[in-house]
Amino acid sequence: MPTGLRVVVKLGTQVVSRAPGSGRSGPQGTDGMLALGPLGSLVEQVHGLLAAGHEVILVSSGAVGLGAARLGLGRPTSLADRQAAAAVGQGVLMAFYDALFTRVGRTVAQVLLTEDDFHRRSHYLDLSQAFERLLALGVVPIVNQNDVVSTKELALTGRVFGDNDRLAALVASNLGADVLLLLSNVDGLHTAPPGTPGATRIARFDGSASYAIGEASALGTGGMGSKVEAARVAARSGVRVVIAHGHGPDVLRAAVDGDDVGTTFPPEAAMSRRRQWIAFATAPVGRLDVNDGARRALVDGEASLLWPGLVGVDGKFAEGDIVAIACDGTPIARGRARRGSDALREGIGSGRGVIVHRDDMVLEDP
Repeated sequence: MPTGLRVVVKLGTQVVSRAPGSGRSGPQGTDGMLALGPLGSLVEQVHGLLAAGHEVILVSSGAVGLGAARLGLGRPTSLADRQAAAAVGQGVLMAFYDALFTRVGRTVAQVLLTEDDFHRRSHYLDLSQAFERLLALGVVPIVNQNDVVSTKELALTGRVFGDNDRLAALVASNLGADVLLLLSNVDGLHTAPPGTPGATRIARFDGSASYAIGEASALGTGGMGSKVEAARVAARSGVRVVIAHGHGPDVLRAAVDGDDVGTTFPPEAAMSRRRQWIAFATAPVGRLDVNDGARRALVDGEASLLWPGLVGVDGKFAEGDIVAIACDGTPIARGRARRGSDALREGIGSGRGVIVHRDDMVLEDP
C-alpha cells in the first residue's frame, strides 16, 4: 500500500447532489440538494487517507445546484442567475463540508479559483505556494470555480478551463499530485453506454479503445468527454488518473492503492512545470504567423522561433504573454513571447534574435 501520496479528488455534481425522484423532498425540492449519506461516507474516506499519511485536495461541484434549489431557479440559464445561485450555494456547500470534517477532527479551507489564477504566471506560482502551506498545516483545501466572477469576460482567444474536471486536472498538475480521482455516477469508461447489451468497463485507457461519452447532468457542466480530456491533461503532467463511481464502497482507498476500480489513465513522462503551465493552464492572447522554414525548425528541430521566420502578427499582447504560433493558418505551437505585438510588427523582416525561446514553447498535438 503506497503512503505519502498527494491526491486530488474531484466530486462531480452527480456525486454531491441528490437525484430527482429520490423520495426525500424538502422545502427546496430534490434537484441539486446534497446527497447526505454518500457525502458523509466520502468525508470518512478522506479522513482515512489522511490518517494513512496521504495529502488530499477536494475539488467539489454542487454550489450552483444548491443555490438554484434554495432560490427556486430550477436550472439557471442566464449568467446572472448562475452567478446568484453560485453566491448562495457556495456558502451552503462549505458549511456542510466544514461540519462533516469537523466531526472527524479535520480543518477545511475554501479555495475559489478563476481562469486568471492559472493564466497569469505570477498567480499560478502564488497559488501553488498557498496550497503547499495549507497542506503543511494539515488542512483539506476544498476547491471550486468562482462562478460569481469566473465568466467569459476574460479577453482570451480560448478557455483555460470550462468545468471542474479540467480545473481538477490543472490543480493536480500545479501541485505535482500523484493521483487524480474523477468521481461521477458511472464506474469509469465503457465501450457502450452502461447498461446496454455488450457494454464493458475499460479498466486501463491507452487511447486506442472506443468509449461512450454520454451527456452532462442536468445541473453539471461536464460529462464523460470532459473527464477524458481532463484525464489526458493530468496524465501528460505525470499524474495517475482514475475515473470511478463516487458512491462505490471504499472507492478512494481502492483507487489510491491501484485496485481494479473505474478506468485508469497511466501517468506519462512529465514535461517541465513551466511547459505544463504553457500547455494546459494558459490560453493564447494573440497569434504569430510563421513561414514553412520556421515550422520545420520548431516541429522537427525543436528550435526557438527566430525573427526570420515571422511573417505576421495577430492581436494585441504584451511581452511575456502566451501566443499561438501558426503556419498557413494551422496552429503548431504556443509559447511566451519575448516582445509585445507592436514591437514584433515593426520588426518583421529586420528584427534579430529570439522571439519565443524553445524552453518557453510547447508543440500542439498533431
